[in-house]
Amino acid sequence: MGWIAVSLLALAAFGFAAFVLRLPKSSWTLFGAVLVFGLTGYAWQGSASQPGSPKAAMVQEPRSGEQMVEARRALFDAGVPKPNYLTVSDGFARRGRFSDAAGLLRGGLADNPGHAEGWLALGMALVEHADGSVTPAAHNAFDRASKADPANPGAGFFLGAAYFRTRQVREARAVWAELLERTPEDAPWHAELTQRLEAIDAMLSGAPNPAAQ
Repeated sequence: MGWIAVSLLALAAFGFAAFVLRLPKSSWTLFGAVLVFGLTGYAWQGSASQPGSPKAAMVQEPRSGEQMVEARRALFDAGVPKPNYLTVSDGFARRGRFSDAAGLLRGGLADNPGHAEGWLALGMALVEHADGSVTPAAHNAFDRASKADPANPGAGFFLGAAYFRTRQVREARAVWAELLERTPEDAPWHAELTQRLEAIDAMLSGAPNPAAQ
């Protein structure tokens, strides 16, 4: 029933924007893309069947970090062996034990400060441990990942996704825009980043300007 409610909410949001706020028809496709993107992120980051109360959630099985680990690994060469600390940490993350995963990563990175995938894994684990929030420690980990491997889009992509997940849309846009600026046009992720920024711009165009308040 959770997914039915989420889908109905998305349809209601589209109807409200299109017919009540009179969103231009030219923006319907982009606004729909934002809703689909949100539902996709919800499928990865959350669970429609989990209770909304933090106290109630404590008695549930922790949600799996399987897709989180696989999404990160897809951005790195599978032929390069993973260091032991990252492999063990991924095992904890897959079981939703993000604090344990982060602890192992911190220890491993102390001896491998230039390991980009390790820093990215730490940033993602810290975000999950903080229920989606980008803490200063998580932001630092993403920054270290980006500096260790500037050509890899993982740090910018997942940092932006974390901001978008917590409805910090302007922060997400800033991160993704900076990533797009240094992304070659023939990169596989160039088109997707462009589409996401266009969708965000369409969404923000109907929002009040904070400077005008």
